[in-house]
Amino acid sequence: MTKLEEFTVLLVNETTDFRNALEKLEKLNAQLKETKIKMDLTEYKTLIQSHQEQMISNIKAMERFENHFDTTIKQAKIYPNWAVVVFIVSLVLGVGAVVVMIMGYFR
Repeated sequence: MTKLEEFTVLLVNETTDFRNALEKLEKLNAQLKETKIKMDLTEYKTLIQSHQEQMISNIKAMERFENHFDTTIKQAKIYPNWAVVVFIVSLVLGVGAVVVMIMGYFR
């Protein structure tokens, strides 16, 4: 009978310990449900705002570069003006020389 009494005492102790632990868990659970967590977003808002400002300045810089590039392309010429004039004059003189030679041949 002593063994049986020891087992029952041990079982009673374990159940009371379990009940006490369960009560503590229930109290903790109730406290967790009542606890409200607030997030502080001010630091993130400032980071996002500075990032947006930086992106706006980058976009403006890209637009300025694009405008400068467009104007440079519009002003770009393949040949300089003096080369074009020399070519046209030599072409006219060459055609004139050929015409004079052909007229001299047929006379």
